[in-house]
Amino acid sequence: MNNFTFYSPTCFVFGKDTENEAGAYVKRFGGTRVLLHYGGGSVIRSGLLDRVKASLEKENIPYLELGGVKPNPRSGLVYEGIDLCRKEGVDFILAVGGGSTIDSSKAIAAGTVYDGDFWDFYEGKRIEQALPVGTILTIAAAGSEGSPDSVITREEGMFKRGASGDAIRPKFSILNPALTETLPPYQTAAGITDIIAHLYERYLTNTKEVEVTDRLIEALLLTMVHEGPRVIADPHNYEARANIMWAGMVAHNNTVGVGRSQDWNSHNIEHELSALYDCAHGAGLAVTMPAVFTYVMNHDVMRFAKAAVRVWGQQMDFDHPEVTAKAGIEALRNFLISIGMPKNFEELGAKEEDIPKLVEVLCYGDGRQGSISGFVTLNAEDCTKIYQMMV
Repeated sequence: MNNFTFYSPTCFVFGKDTENEAGAYVKRFGGTRVLLHYGGGSVIRSGLLDRVKASLEKENIPYLELGGVKPNPRSGLVYEGIDLCRKEGVDFILAVGGGSTIDSSKAIAAGTVYDGDFWDFYEGKRIEQALPVGTILTIAAAGSEGSPDSVITREEGMFKRGASGDAIRPKFSILNPALTETLPPYQTAAGITDIIAHLYERYLTNTKEVEVTDRLIEALLLTMVHEGPRVIADPHNYEARANIMWAGMVAHNNTVGVGRSQDWNSHNIEHELSALYDCAHGAGLAVTMPAVFTYVMNHDVMRFAKAAVRVWGQQMDFDHPEVTAKAGIEALRNFLISIGMPKNFEELGAKEEDIPKLVEVLCYGDGRQGSISGFVTLNAEDCTKIYQMMV
């Protein structure tokens, strides 16, 4: 196990009707003038936004609104939010929505107090300061409600990149599983897939002797395998949604990633798909993960075989561990298909003729030097082959 420092100070407020406490938590964490940031549509129609506003008004906390966050959140709205916060003296950002809204809020929080272009953080500069952020989660998926991470798409060039820093960990996150009951099955399944990806990409490590976090990851994967079909069959199964929501947070606040190298090549490869086609991130991962895992499997075939046995119930073939490993990857693929996720480029809406463009942006765009690194370092030729496996 590697040396590590782990700092995760977010206050989690979990359960039914907890969104009504938002104002009190903003006050507790020092907010006196709030930017209320959200997408639109469902948070308005459901009455959630009105309930949040009422909680702020109850605490006599003034607020401004900035809606319009899209899936795969865009840099243009971030710049708009930064300008608004500076002009109006905002000192707290409250995100109401899913990972896209939270990531956009984090970017605004970092950019508001930074003397420069916020995109510097998405080109590798560590975020050291930011306005405080609170979240009210409406979809279990990205894990941004507990993480130090944010992903934004820059419209100039359509680069989808991530930034990180403990300064953008939310001060509090309100998690009411009931708020996710109205999600379409496809969005629920995409969220489950994203959670599984966050777990697998920590599981794929080159660090030895990390049994504690291995077992934690396996337990969370087993939870998703159990609860995923239940929630697809019954969208109003509160207990299944509760387990998925908490698993989504634990999967990505790095509790299960400490002390070990991590992968993230599947995420990098998928980011180009959702940037170009604006597909759901989880849906893109459903097509990407099996291809990436199959391509890199022989780098450490026993790690894939272990997941196949411990998570997917496969029998270990010690003479031919690659058979077990492949069976586990196929079991993952079949599970994702069974909950409604796409299996190839065609179902995702991607095009084979775009592969050169995808690889160019992935490996060379925005300052990259021809490869991406993680569990295995992949060059442009490798990435081309992986995309071709998805067709």
